Amino acid sequence: MIRARSFFSSTFSVALAILLTSHSNAQTIPADTPQDNSQPKLHQQSEPPPSAQSQYEKAEQEIKQEEQQRILGLIPNFNTSNLQDAAPLTPGQKFGLALRSSIDPFQFVAAGLDAGYSQAVNDFPGYGQGALGYGKRFGAAYADQVSGTIWGNAIFPTLLHEDSRYFRKGSGSIKRRLLYSISTAVWAKRDNGTWGPNYANVLGNLAAGGLANLYYPSTDRGAGLTFQRAFTVTAEGMIGAAFVEFWPDISRHFHRQRNRALPISDPAPK
Repeated sequence: MIRARSFFSSTFSVALAILLTSHSNAQTIPADTPQDNSQPKLHQQSEPPPSAQSQYEKAEQEIKQEEQQRILGLIPNFNTSNLQDAAPLTPGQKFGLALRSSIDPFQFVAAGLDAGYSQAVNDFPGYGQGALGYGKRFGAAYADQVSGTIWGNAIFPTLLHEDSRYFRKGSGSIKRRLLYSISTAVWAKRDNGTWGPNYANVLGNLAAGGLANLYYPSTDRGAGLTFQRAFTVTAEGMIGAAFVEFWPDISRHFHRQRNRALPISDPAPK
């Protein structure tokens, strides 16, 4: 079974456009009167929008912040942003972020655990048992992760001009946040800032499921299993998005509980 790809990543950067307006001077200044150049000159037109280069640099700063994000200090959370107005990613940045997620050491640990469980319950019996069977299951589990990430987070988002990151809501009622997080599996932000159907996620899951037919045993191939795997990954993605949305709240709750449980030491005697 293909596992859901990594969601998630937070970022740090602020984009504010400063609008400058001017007011005309009511009095006429004589030609021979020296003008005071110490005052800043105001223009009636606002500053031009940030250039493509500045947008690229802003996105680079945000990506660097996202690549530091981990859940429990272990699980990569690179594909999550806390900024609803985050800078759009270039195709190169989308592929770079997807590759960074794919080669993170935790992905190999996750694939190893997945393969161990799969072998214990004898999933994909065509792989057999023993070291060889475990190696095949490990390769399939890791291939699932990489394929889903590259197709759904890089290739299709680039072709369809979609942003594959999860933009955390972080405020509002639990119900609203839950519905929002679940909806992102089928409703996504585009590079131009608008929102629409998440074609990249759906097509990416289907493409990864179809590609898995190349390395799964013959008894675990076929169009029906491809759609089943794609549906399963999409459902797992909804659960994962909800977890990422509420994880900071859960973490703060347990942090407060732990601080309350710590004994208050008496001051040292003089």
